[in-house]
Amino acid sequence: MADAVLKYFGTDGIRGRIGKKPMTPDFIMKLGWAVGSILESSPTGKKVLIGKDTRVSGYLFESALQTGLSAAGADVLLTGPMPTSSIAYLTRTLHAQIGIVISASHNSNLDNGIKFFSSDGFKLPHLVEEEIEKQLEKSLEIFDTEALGKAFRVNDAPGRYIEFCKSAVSHHCHFDQLKVVVDCANGATYHIAPKVFTELGAKVITMNTTPNGYNINLNAGSQHPSFIQKRVIEEKADLGIAFDGDGDRLIMVDHRGEIVEGDEIIYMIAKHLLNTRQLSGGVVGTLMSNSGLEVALRKLGLPFIRVSIGDQHVMEELQKRSWQLGGENSGHIVYLPVNTTSDGIISALLVLEALINSGKTLNELKKGMTKWPQRIVNIPCHDRHLALDHPILEKQIKSAEKELKTGRIVLRYSGTEQVIRLMVEAQDSKQLDEIISQLTDTITQLTKI
Repeated sequence: MADAVLKYFGTDGIRGRIGKKPMTPDFIMKLGWAVGSILESSPTGKKVLIGKDTRVSGYLFESALQTGLSAAGADVLLTGPMPTSSIAYLTRTLHAQIGIVISASHNSNLDNGIKFFSSDGFKLPHLVEEEIEKQLEKSLEIFDTEALGKAFRVNDAPGRYIEFCKSAVSHHCHFDQLKVVVDCANGATYHIAPKVFTELGAKVITMNTTPNGYNINLNAGSQHPSFIQKRVIEEKADLGIAFDGDGDRLIMVDHRGEIVEGDEIIYMIAKHLLNTRQLSGGVVGTLMSNSGLEVALRKLGLPFIRVSIGDQHVMEELQKRSWQLGGENSGHIVYLPVNTTSDGIISALLVLEALINSGKTLNELKKGMTKWPQRIVNIPCHDRHLALDHPILEKQIKSAEKELKTGRIVLRYSGTEQVIRLMVEAQDSKQLDEIISQLTDTITQLTKI
């Protein structure tokens, strides 16, 4: 049976423009109450962990969530600004029943969102999301005074996570040979990532580590890699590491200033883990994963499976198959023996360990995979009246697929932005550009009807 379509939850929690439902203080307070209400009391009561990125609206929604949770009798542990992946880890180690992250990931400061982790550090199951939405339809009832929840500050949260990240690297491996540029996107990794790499011995040059509440992802981080590309060349660094606002995605830059995307990073990590006998099973990618990754992995003898877009789908497939490594070309990468969600810092550490062990540069390591020409375009779509199986569009796509022969076309609504994402992959770049142009024109015209 297919999962029920939810009113508020999307592919990664709840997200939207600040001041518009659902991202309003009254709704978020009710959301906190709904979450607290469905929790069963343990011998130590109800316990919920809350972290956030550096958006100014995080203060607003943190207070609203805390109010709702307290009204439902739940104690709240507050970490302040922390990467999303750290909340998955801390939810487990602090024995919270639910972990919450206030973040809109790679979006601008005008947006915010609420992400959830269950007590085991994995994304919240769909059935629990359904339960929360049912609770949201009920009237808010405040617990008796003696049963109200309290709030506590987790002052050592950054230190706990820094040590956790460092433990992911073999104690024999040191990065003192490396000079790296680290771009934190003025986001949640600003006080974490530089310390991790520095304490492991690397010479670290930082970028965008002074968040002011408004500059998160602004011409910075994994979404705007041209800035770190330039800086790596200027500093004559070995490589660059760029995160997004909540630190769950990673893009890298080699010493020549060339971008190293998620699929190439997945390939390098897979090869490293295979060589060091740390990888079990195959690799999970998505419909957007480059075919070059599939070809390269099969040369290593590793099976490769594609799933729908979203790290939640990647995670579900990994668990289903008892595999360990998967991710998206966007830079969301998960290695389950270390963490239970995509983790930009951990992914970067695995690549650096591969560099040290191999004695090669990032540029040399990535050459084991040859990317097929691929382009992804975002076409504005402010309401979803356009059916992606529209007869005109369907006919044009079928015609284009015949021309491609070995290429692929993927068309979908974004789960986080008001756009239609079109991906075309082909072995001939000229043919790819022609198909992109034709389909973009058709979709643009259809969205105006």
